Amino acid sequence: MAAKLKKGDKVVVLAGKDKGKQGEITAVFPQVNKAVVDGVNIAIRHQRQTQTTQGGRVSKAMPIDLSNLALMDKNGKATRVGFRMEGDQKVRFAKTTGDAI
Repeated sequence: MAAKLKKGDKVVVLAGKDKGKQGEITAVFPQVNKAVVDGVNIAIRHQRQTQTTQGGRVSKAMPIDLSNLALMDKNGKATRVGFRMEGDQKVRFAKTTGDAI
């Protein structure tokens, strides 16, 4: 099955502590139905100092469930994703505007 949300997509958070925030997907984990979005669902992790990196408290974006994300259309609003055939190619399109993604 084709993925509705992919790496590089601009998304908006629909639910949770970061509701309304926008960001770009940096990684997708389809087997667990989660994605990492930059600037969203930030957690503090403590890191040990090594020869190359400084130790201390490090902010890290944690995975968020795909059901809490919606694709942003060209107007900056949340939209659902549909699929259609253009010629012999399957493409994603925004349900609000009808534009291919």
